[in-house]
Amino acid sequence: MTDSRTPQQIAHRTSAALAAAVSAGRDLGLSVTDARVLHDVFSVVVHLAPAPVVVRIPVVLPDYVDLDFQARRQRSELDVTRWLADHGCPVIPPSPLVPLEPVLRDGFSMTFWQYVEEDRDREPDYVANAESTAALHAALRAYPGELEFLSAAEPRFVTDGLAALDRRSDLIAAVDLDRARREWEVLAPLVSSRAAFHEAFPGVELQPIHGDSPPANVFPGVHGDLHADFELVTLGPVEWDLAGFGPEHHAAYERGARRHGARPLNADVLGFVNAVGMLRAVSCLALAPQLPVLVEYVQPAVEHWRTLPFAGGVPRRR
Repeated sequence: MTDSRTPQQIAHRTSAALAAAVSAGRDLGLSVTDARVLHDVFSVVVHLAPAPVVVRIPVVLPDYVDLDFQARRQRSELDVTRWLADHGCPVIPPSPLVPLEPVLRDGFSMTFWQYVEEDRDREPDYVANAESTAALHAALRAYPGELEFLSAAEPRFVTDGLAALDRRSDLIAAVDLDRARREWEVLAPLVSSRAAFHEAFPGVELQPIHGDSPPANVFPGVHGDLHADFELVTLGPVEWDLAGFGPEHHAAYERGARRHGARPLNADVLGFVNAVGMLRAVSCLALAPQLPVLVEYVQPAVEHWRTLPFAGGVPRRR
């Protein structure tokens, strides 16, 4: 991958994001003397110590995602999490020390969050997290704001990613890319149109959902678990938030759903969202030049995808 970012270039990107976060935080009146990077993968996450504020700065993005696009998505995330926090849902809330808006600085669009101390000794319990996702969905059902239909599927990301991979035989085998394209012909209409979705899955209602695997995005705070990372919050079927998980997690979710008077998971919709999730994983390979470690992360998903039914068993539309 001759055009991949070098470690030095990635380190420079991280330093630039850190500097932008510190500068923006100080301009907003925060005391920042000991800022440090907490995470650095798709986003650089910075604690603006000693201020109790964490900044998230997306840095690995598709070409079509400009600052305006990022800011629109970030506004939805900030609004939803603020609303959930105000209604007693256990989430990491936006920082109350700055305005509830994305901040643009030095070519980055960033969001500011309340700092929460992490319990580093606790291993994630994905089964328990799947069960608690049902409570999150129950809370989200009442969210009054406007959300786009299945924007978390990012259809342009998949379409553009598969097109870019046509020139990257080093990243994906031709036979895999051919299957991905044929599957996307089946699945793309269902993530792009509410009418098409309802025609394929009649009676399956839509609601506000987390959008990005909430059982895997529970933050272990020292005072309890908190839902986090609502960057892909969207309107969709609850099954979307369980994509990629197994029967044990589905059963745990349904235990929680029964307590909240919600419906069980729909097996056909689970097949659909799992298939879309697999294509999103395949398309992530197109971002490998920006983040070379993605190849290592995605390869197990590609190997698993080869064993699954074509397009998750969703029939071709006639």
